Amino acid sequence: MSRTLVLNATYEPLGVITERRALILVLNHRATMIEESGSVLHFSGGEIELPSVIRLNKFVRIPYRHAVPLSRRAIFARDGGRCVYCTAPATSIDHVIPRSRGGGHNWENVVSACHKCNHLKADKQLKEIGWRLRQLPREPVGAAWRILGTGQTNARWLQYLEPFGVAAATA
Repeated sequence: MSRTLVLNATYEPLGVITERRALILVLNHRATMIEESGSVLHFSGGEIELPSVIRLNKFVRIPYRHAVPLSRRAIFARDGGRCVYCTAPATSIDHVIPRSRGGGHNWENVVSACHKCNHLKADKQLKEIGWRLRQLPREPVGAAWRILGTGQTNARWLQYLEPFGVAAATA
């Protein structure tokens, strides 16, 4: 079963849930279907379109959210799924300053890389091999990055995520 994007009453992205849970929220009038998924649920009384995006009818106050969790999927989403060194499709992550040389495992030091570049760079610093980054890695900000970092994105969701800082990942 596919997933559904949940928006707050203010259209702020909150999270991703199953289509079944989203349908229950819509049928109980706790949410409104904004986008249909294209999937149809057949039952004895007829059929109903399953939601791809829903908006809660009442505003839900969300406590302060901490930083976006650092994960492989989130790094690929931030870097557009491309190697930061040669723009080939990314297959691995690389530490700009190698961990063996004191580099940390944080947003500012981890980038997506293709296998070839990662292998060539190995545990060298960029200055040693004459490479440079196309753009400096930084921690993504905004509520939408929590959803992109899960790797469960849908093209129908992008218009709802863009106002919350996702344009850089989709470009």
